[in-house]
Amino acid sequence: MSDIAIRVQGLGKRYRIGRARREARNHPSFFRRALSPFGYLMEAMRRPRPDEILWAIRDVSFEIERGAVVGIIGRNGAGKSTLLRLLSRITEPTCGRALVRGRVGSLLEVGTGFHPELTGRENIFLSGAILGMRRKEIARKFDEIVAFAGVEKFLETPVKRYSSGMYVRLAFAVAAHLEPEVLLVDEVLAVGDAAFQKKCLGRMTDVASEGRTVLFVSHNMIAVQNLCARVLWLHEGRLHADGPAADVLNRYLAAAFCARREQHWPDPQGAPGNDIVRLRRVCIRPEGGTPADPLSTSVPLIVEVEFWNLRAGARLHLCLHVLTEQQAVAFTTGSNESDALTRDNPLPEGLYRSSCRIPADLLNSGVHRIVLLFLINGLKIVFRHEEALLFEVLETGGRPGAWYGKEPGAVHPKLEWETLPLIGGTAASA
Repeated sequence: MSDIAIRVQGLGKRYRIGRARREARNHPSFFRRALSPFGYLMEAMRRPRPDEILWAIRDVSFEIERGAVVGIIGRNGAGKSTLLRLLSRITEPTCGRALVRGRVGSLLEVGTGFHPELTGRENIFLSGAILGMRRKEIARKFDEIVAFAGVEKFLETPVKRYSSGMYVRLAFAVAAHLEPEVLLVDEVLAVGDAAFQKKCLGRMTDVASEGRTVLFVSHNMIAVQNLCARVLWLHEGRLHADGPAADVLNRYLAAAFCARREQHWPDPQGAPGNDIVRLRRVCIRPEGGTPADPLSTSVPLIVEVEFWNLRAGARLHLCLHVLTEQQAVAFTTGSNESDALTRDNPLPEGLYRSSCRIPADLLNSGVHRIVLLFLINGLKIVFRHEEALLFEVLETGGRPGAWYGKEPGAVHPKLEWETLPLIGGTAASA
């Protein structure tokens, strides 16, 4: 028996954009009604123009071994969901073929098969049947599904009276307890609150550990990195990269987030600033790397600021405000804290570079913004640049357990802990 669970060869899916129909709607209503039966027939027979064709997936080929857990990443519109729909036979390909061996379970649209007038209990059996589960199988897993969803008190209530969170939890619980040989999962982290997302990922870990083949689409790079050994990167419908998770994720994130990590103004006349100071360049990079390299929590970060001091004898110093994606200040730092040149001495007129080192394991993962301020004489702000840098820090160190989401807090330092056994009420000597 072959060890290949999924074989995709030259797969493509083409859609026709309905531009002609939208243009027809602009015709006077009389002519539109008179011509509509013939117009729609002629439009269907007409060969589409190139600008009316969209290839959601084009010339994609790969093989996945039985028992592998593979992530699929890419920007919105890259073709990730279309690929899963093709593999699950929801839609037919325009060209190529996709062979999937074994029973397929799809977590593509949570809530498929739910009827608003039926109770939670009835919808568990209805949705399970639609997803391919036998009644005996649903009954055997019923208590486990209910416990996972946390809706024990509302089983006899029609789901139309459920909150959106309850509805989503129950729908995912049913789908997550399938036992297929191949499981296709599309962005499970888009449902529920943080606690339920943690439970969902724990369930995904269990499925992966049971030796089933899993294709996991997600925008959560932490989850992809921890769940998947291999990653497919789709870009504009094509397979852009296929390889070990760490390598592909690093390439993807470097391409996605390097644009705002560096700004450069070679001409002082057009650079941000005033008659006291003007910027020449700002950047953030991993220590020993370049602004194009991914930024992670486990590697120190270097912020560099190059500027022209236009006023001889000015006692300038720099200050950085590092903000989280919620626009809360994670921390502030200033060059006058440890930089002898800007702390104690007036600066001659000229070009300077100030560097700041952010230690590893300080910033939490997520998107951050740096506000840059120049102060004179330690008190007066003479220039402020609100969006000097915009960057994302990735959690790459790995954490024990099944929670692959983001920890709360603006910072996430690794602090020293020590636990000692107590003997007779006192700590034993180490």
